[in-house]
Amino acid sequence: MDANRKPSHPLNQKVQLRTPVPGPKSQSIRSREDAHLAPGLQGFALMAGIVVDRAEGSAVTDVDGNTFIDIIGGIGVNGLGHSHPKVVEAIQSQVARASVGSFTSEARVELLERIAKNRPAPLVHRTQLYSSGAEAVESALRLAKCHTGKYEFVSFWGGFHGKTQGALSLMGSDFKDKLGPMVSGSHIVPYANCYRCPLKLKYPSCGMACVELMRKQVKMSCAGRIAAFIAEPMQGTAGNVIPPKEFLPAIKEVAKEMGALMIVDEMITGFGRTGKYWGAWHSGVEADIVTLGKQFGGGFPISAIISTDEIASAKPWSNPSGSSSSYGGNPLAAASAAAATRAIEEEGLVENSRKMGEYFLSKLKPFEERFSFVGQVRGAGLFLAIEMVKDKQTTEPLSKVAAQRIFMECLKRGLLTMSYAASFRIQPAMTIDSGTIDEAVRILDEVFTLAEKEGFWRA
Repeated sequence: MDANRKPSHPLNQKVQLRTPVPGPKSQSIRSREDAHLAPGLQGFALMAGIVVDRAEGSAVTDVDGNTFIDIIGGIGVNGLGHSHPKVVEAIQSQVARASVGSFTSEARVELLERIAKNRPAPLVHRTQLYSSGAEAVESALRLAKCHTGKYEFVSFWGGFHGKTQGALSLMGSDFKDKLGPMVSGSHIVPYANCYRCPLKLKYPSCGMACVELMRKQVKMSCAGRIAAFIAEPMQGTAGNVIPPKEFLPAIKEVAKEMGALMIVDEMITGFGRTGKYWGAWHSGVEADIVTLGKQFGGGFPISAIISTDEIASAKPWSNPSGSSSSYGGNPLAAASAAAATRAIEEEGLVENSRKMGEYFLSKLKPFEERFSFVGQVRGAGLFLAIEMVKDKQTTEPLSKVAAQRIFMECLKRGLLTMSYAASFRIQPAMTIDSGTIDEAVRILDEVFTLAEKEGFWRA
């Protein structure tokens, strides 16, 4: 941790286990919830079975008194750590004054100014606010249609932009099974996932062949009415995939060739997660529209899109109520996000993400040599991943059964992870310190050593 940075949370947070996991109180409360809650909750929450009582920084304590280290980070939402004091204070103060409505508030003005100050591209500063990531993405798609007069979109294998119908149609996975028909004019092309190259080539000798494939596929399959390409600068749901720096600029060039816009989805990568303020800054690409969400709300549901004056003036998107949302930019959400973006700047969390990400990566990188089932460890800031495989040569992913066993072994030892999938994503709070990282690595080392010894990773 930067010695000059004043921490907002306790340092060197540790696991403390008082009961088996889940404990009796958690089991009792969960059974009451299970009697009424519809199925489909996030998988890690169902598997863990714990009931949270309180949380601070990177530590979560359940109703049984067990304290866990959390490196899930709300799947990108918890960038500031649990119960960040500045966010808590802002929400408490604002909710006692005014919490809903579309009227201007001082908190919203501060938020808009802070976003504009740290804009992802020179001309991009015109912001509209929403309450969920998918809602912002849908608005970005509508804006691209209004500006270009076109209706087709291009997204990427492995891409995730939400579960509403327009965003779902652009999802690059089999999640869409049985949910069709999809929105017409949706085209999905390969992403530069070099660990599992779709063309079975190696970077950099491949010459970025995936880009030429993308260009040809789009030209052959579209109706000549591409409104925009939408891409994550680094893919989150696909497994924290980090493409070569040439990839996004190449997408932008293809988009320009086709008279289309470039939408960069910074939901997970924005506001310092990758060690730079924006994920797109790693490649230098300039987006026409940017979608924002997750950690800039400090844990409160808020999302946004940013674009240029010219694009944002397109009608009917720019008509009164044409791009609005009932909850978008309400005083409570704005106060939370303003406090969160203020904390990111004042506490140097972008730099802390870079430094702690490098530290975390240095502790995990030796796993590639030590463990038979670790194919690759990668990271940019606190956006990290471990590829767990059955075979390092073929990169065949670890089975779901084996991955879930690793998740449960981590859980039993007090570590909350996303190791339930073969592409094991690590996205802790940007406030994390080296001592807390050491505690997480200690448990991962113990579990991976057990998996190697017992051989259950072969399942």
